[in-house]
Amino acid sequence: MIRTPLRIYIGYDSRERAAYEVCVQSLLDHSSMPLSIEPLDERRLRHAGLYRREWTYEDGQYYDTRDGRPWSTEFAFSRFLVPALCQWRGVALFCDCDFLWRSDVAELFRLHDPSFAVQVVKHDHRPDEALKMDGRVQTKYLRKNWSSMVLWSNSHPSNLMLTPHKVNVEHGQFLHAFAWLEPHEIGALPVGWNYLVGTNTSKDDPNPDAVHFTAGDPTMPGHEHDEYAREWTTVAMRVGAI
Repeated sequence: MIRTPLRIYIGYDSRERAAYEVCVQSLLDHSSMPLSIEPLDERRLRHAGLYRREWTYEDGQYYDTRDGRPWSTEFAFSRFLVPALCQWRGVALFCDCDFLWRSDVAELFRLHDPSFAVQVVKHDHRPDEALKMDGRVQTKYLRKNWSSMVLWSNSHPSNLMLTPHKVNVEHGQFLHAFAWLEPHEIGALPVGWNYLVGTNTSKDDPNPDAVHFTAGDPTMPGHEHDEYAREWTTVAMRVGAI
């Protein structure tokens, strides 16, 4: 019996190659289904003519030219190209590269509800720190971290307007807040599928399915001993990422 691979896009940042490799391997380790995994690499997307946002670099920080706001990863905006990359068909998952998957991602796909345009973990994340990761600005915005893991209903009528042109010209806060959608079009997923290390606790989920090192992966100074860091490091060493 031929099983169609689950389609997964992972944000790729050239400064976080180890995190990307751990994310991919941990997905493969636990999946009961074949997976089609693709990196969202801005260089490839630019070459294909799908991505053309411009940026500036000042004092160690990148800024989006369109809205003047700082961004922390190379895939800050390219995640919103997923419906177009899928030709507005089927279901696809996006996640940041700094995820460690601890359960079968097929179980997440089984939660898909086509009545929603997207399904996300609806965090109430209001960080106090000014910087994160390796010194990048900690931007505050509505629905922060909702877009770090998205189960996309690509063919949902409300996603049809999310064209490459729209992704290239809209302000970051419009995109990350899913402002093209009505609130009832954004479905909720259990917190365990996007457990924020350093923010969520065992009270939220004692055994999360996917942990997200949003403040910095274990290769970054100050995060070597974070919750689940040893588990992440074990995978990283096994695949030769560190």
